[in-house]
Amino acid sequence: MSSLGGALLALAFLTAVSAAVLALLGRRGDRRRIDLSRRAVYALCALLTACVAIIEAAFLGDDFSFELVQGHSSIETPTFYKLAAMWSSQEGSLLLWAWVLSIAAAAALYVTRDRLRELVPWATAVMAGVGAFFTGLMLFAPGVNPFSSLSPAPADGVGLNPLLQHPSMMMHPPMLYSGYVAFTVPFAFAVGALVTRRLDAQWIRATRRFALVAWAFLGVGLLLGARWSYTELGWGGYWAWDPVENAALMPWLTGTAFLHSIMVQEKRGMLKVWNVSLIVATFALSLLGTFLVRSGVLQSIHAFGDSTVGPYILGLIATVVIGSAALIVSRLDDLRSRRRIDSLASREAVFLVNNLLLVGMTAVVFWGTFFPLISELATGTKASLAAPWFDRYTTPLAILLVLFTGIGPLLAWRRVTWAAARRVFRAPLAVAAATLLALVLFTDVPEHPWALAMFTLAAFALAGLAQEFQLGVAARRRLVGGGVASNLAFLVTRNRRRYGGYIVHAGVVVLLVGVAASSSFQTNRDLELRPGEAATVAGRQVTYVRPWVDVDRQKFTFGAVLRVAEDGKELVLRPSRRYYRPTGGGPGTIASFFDGEATSEVGLRAGALADLWTAVEPDISPVRRAARAADAAFAACVRGDAGTPRQCRALGALMLGARDNPALRATALRQIERLQSLAAERVARSYLRAGGAATFRVIVDPLVTWMWIGGLIAVAGALLALWPGRPRRRGALVRTEADARKEAKYREIRDAELDHAAGKLSDEDFALVDAELRREAIELLDEVEGRREGDRAEDGGGAAAGDGEGAEAGEPTAVGARPPRRG
Repeated sequence: MSSLGGALLALAFLTAVSAAVLALLGRRGDRRRIDLSRRAVYALCALLTACVAIIEAAFLGDDFSFELVQGHSSIETPTFYKLAAMWSSQEGSLLLWAWVLSIAAAAALYVTRDRLRELVPWATAVMAGVGAFFTGLMLFAPGVNPFSSLSPAPADGVGLNPLLQHPSMMMHPPMLYSGYVAFTVPFAFAVGALVTRRLDAQWIRATRRFALVAWAFLGVGLLLGARWSYTELGWGGYWAWDPVENAALMPWLTGTAFLHSIMVQEKRGMLKVWNVSLIVATFALSLLGTFLVRSGVLQSIHAFGDSTVGPYILGLIATVVIGSAALIVSRLDDLRSRRRIDSLASREAVFLVNNLLLVGMTAVVFWGTFFPLISELATGTKASLAAPWFDRYTTPLAILLVLFTGIGPLLAWRRVTWAAARRVFRAPLAVAAATLLALVLFTDVPEHPWALAMFTLAAFALAGLAQEFQLGVAARRRLVGGGVASNLAFLVTRNRRRYGGYIVHAGVVVLLVGVAASSSFQTNRDLELRPGEAATVAGRQVTYVRPWVDVDRQKFTFGAVLRVAEDGKELVLRPSRRYYRPTGGGPGTIASFFDGEATSEVGLRAGALADLWTAVEPDISPVRRAARAADAAFAACVRGDAGTPRQCRALGALMLGARDNPALRATALRQIERLQSLAAERVARSYLRAGGAATFRVIVDPLVTWMWIGGLIAVAGALLALWPGRPRRRGALVRTEADARKEAKYREIRDAELDHAAGKLSDEDFALVDAELRREAIELLDEVEGRREGDRAEDGGGAAAGDGEGAEAGEPTAVGARPPRRG
């Protein structure tokens, strides 16, 4: 099977190269070659899917002739982790990268198969080129071919690193990779737009969903990684500003900026230079995250130990950055917009400020992450910046982001009068003022000024978002009547992008409240206790009831039963510490159990107001002494020293016989493991006999649960924004760019009507904006009709595909009324 997989991987590489070449040859309108290149990308997806299936089948079948399987799985590895073990390795994660890229590229080319004829060949070439790079890397770079084989095949494998045997961690890498890879699609279409000078919003409309999918996957991956750190590593935190963590955060930040700024280009035709620069930066940072895991240039718990592919990926990053920069500079005249921001009191102005804050935060994280390299280049000494440095500079930027997250939805596009601004800001400002007053009078939050600012501005932002829903529902009820729930459902489903975005904003604000509370008001105590002793932490009495131990073939587990009393209620927590023997080394000695990885299983009680988090560090010095003594006794037994039992001499004879007779080796190994198991249980109980002293870390984390809840809310909002709209009338599929442009203009008219109904636009401003939008719609229809006539003449009278949804379609507006036909 490994030879079949290697052949399929080589064929995938050739297919990716062919797709890129065919796309470039067909760039001048050769539809046959363009169609062939698209089908080649489909074939690439099928081939890499087959490669992944072969690897997964090898893991499930314990086929240790695969070097990848032997190095990252074993017979005893649980089935779930066998399925997920592929991406715990460097070669498996590269295969995952290429596979997800092929899926994203195939999906993008399918949805644009009848659109963007000038851009698609270049976008195909870029995506296929990146696919060829990663498949070629696996084939030609040393040590990263996932189909490398071993002969003869070992009987068992090394096993999966115990630190990775956690559900969150095994879902974390594919989420991150999916986020990294999906940003390839908008990057590729941006390159196509730059090359062809088609620099309007066409490429944005075609790839916006892919950018949002990438952003959502990356966000979920960051949350899962934080959860793994919180529950598995035993230090009590969820974010350590680790280089690889930071490398995943940076493209998420620039991707967030990109998703906001493309709305300005869609609606106003502005920020073109900014948008192509942002997507280039986002894709380059995605590649940088891949590079940091594999280069070893910065120390990280997430990095692979040794790597041969780092220089190649660095070369790809340099090519992307230098090539894209040259392309952008050469197109500056085409990228300049004739329009300017009409007013500082407008949504596009706030989006620009938000973009600057997000890019500023990215710059801070980038500087702090690479400071060890910068300091080494400047001074010859490698120095690193710790978490307090990152907190000092990112905290004020995050607070300002929350402020403008609240301001943005309250403002309309283009212009807002001060009278309208006063109407929409009145209630959110009142809520913020009430929150501030309550915090100052009744809590100790003022002792932490940054937290006070965050909570106050979060209240402002959440109140403003809630008001958006309330005003929209009220406007529709005035027109058509009905209940709140039905009108809310109609409003949200008809305006998924708008209200999905609001839900995302609410989720991010809630998440930041959880971060601010848990970091500012956390109580962290280390307690040295013996069974029966107790201590008080943040008003909770923590009693060490008793220790417990457990032993199996892979690990020693030392745990504790804790009883926690608070306000007359009691709960029991059972934290533990696991010590694993090194993987892949056979039975070994009893003392070898303490030579491998150690993991913490925390005792956690999550709550809406606070989490109670506990971890244990047992005093295992008596156990180590007992293990050494047991190993010495076992060695004496095998040698048959004087005074050893008769069974020992029989075991020694069996081992000598197994050395010359392979048929006896399995029997001898079973005997050794049985005796070691019995001895290990006696050694483990020495911890109980010694009293079970341990050091406990007890943490009370206020509101940290809301960080996870906020993340889930944001993901739900992203799914809502991604969800397809209601079915259009029969035969009116959006299959051409003309359809997409008409739909976008209709959506812009609908947004203006919502802003007017919500009181953000006065009657006078709405009349001006509406007239301007409808004039643009008529110009668009004339342009579309002109192109359609040209296409008919070119195709010999053939009709262009499908009419789309637009303002002229006479469909219901956002609040239920039909827009009047003007002009």
